[in-house]
Amino acid sequence: MKGTNFNIPILKPRVLLAPLDWGLGHATRCIPIIFKLKQQNCDIIIAAEAAGKSLLQKEFPDLIFIELKGYRIQYSHNKLWLPIILALQFPKLLYRIYAENRWLKKMVIAHQIDAVIADNRLGLSHKKIPCIYITHQLKIKTGNYFTELLAQKIHYHFINKYSTCWIPDAAGKINLAGELSHPAVLPKVPAMYLGPFSRFEKKEIDIKYDLCILLSGPEPQRSIFEKIILTELKKYKGSVILIRGLPGILPEIELNVNTVEIKNHLPAADLNRVLLQSKLIISRSGYTTVMDLIKLQKRAILVPTPGQTEQEYIARYLHEQHIFYCDQQEHFSLMRVLEKVAGLTFNIPVIFKNDFAVIVEDFVKNSLKKN
Repeated sequence: MKGTNFNIPILKPRVLLAPLDWGLGHATRCIPIIFKLKQQNCDIIIAAEAAGKSLLQKEFPDLIFIELKGYRIQYSHNKLWLPIILALQFPKLLYRIYAENRWLKKMVIAHQIDAVIADNRLGLSHKKIPCIYITHQLKIKTGNYFTELLAQKIHYHFINKYSTCWIPDAAGKINLAGELSHPAVLPKVPAMYLGPFSRFEKKEIDIKYDLCILLSGPEPQRSIFEKIILTELKKYKGSVILIRGLPGILPEIELNVNTVEIKNHLPAADLNRVLLQSKLIISRSGYTTVMDLIKLQKRAILVPTPGQTEQEYIARYLHEQHIFYCDQQEHFSLMRVLEKVAGLTFNIPVIFKNDFAVIVEDFVKNSLKKN
């Protein structure tokens, strides 16, 4: 953390922002919110650790960062074991939620925090200051009606401790997360649809790559998919850029194929450019990636993380809407999937507005501005 005297009186509203550590998407989708808070003259403290912290430090080196331990959920190699693996980690998850709530009470006093914005961090509510909870997953898909109902009740128990719930999706029938963001019953606290938003900007740029591959998500599945991709690329003759989704990791790897460029990570501006320069994208179906692809109007093949029911649902939902093409990691064949999408029409909706910016501005104006 940068040297800062927290005892100096603060004139600007101070916001603590904390993304979940479950993949990089929670950190990256906070980027436009951070920019908007900075425009509104807020003093921002980011609470994170590991890859999410590294990513945001690269984007905002001028901000204050404090260490907040993540949930550190572990995945299995075999998706059939995943429900059991996750269930066994539930006590650890509950402990982290209550530990971070105790941590927050200390931080509010120590750092004179005026508000909290938590992206899917369940324990960062506080009774004395405004606390915003961000999620697109109000309905948690498990594949079983009763466990879905139980999961939603538990989720809503924590959401209802917050002041407001922000949902990063469109409110109407044309939306990106289907039942996940549009459940039959909303939380009791005010729920506001921000509309989809992205850190990227669409502009005209020449195509450089036939294929851009974005790897991301929890281990070991990220590395398993990477191994499959590296093998498949040896058969492919087109130009490729592969971004491994590993900020802060050195050195980069090399593939003995002249047409393949590999990067561990790219800052937002560079990744924005690379995506625009690519004819086709292959990525996980993480929700933040989906919002980015929609914003840039890019054709994409989505390969959900095995066993991650949220990603599997989103990929299937968008496939059925003919927005993207969905394929599975198991038995993934690059040449086969490229043949499948060669003649397809992608009906990518244009649904980006400026809703989220207006809502963030109103939040600062009405809840945070000090006398």
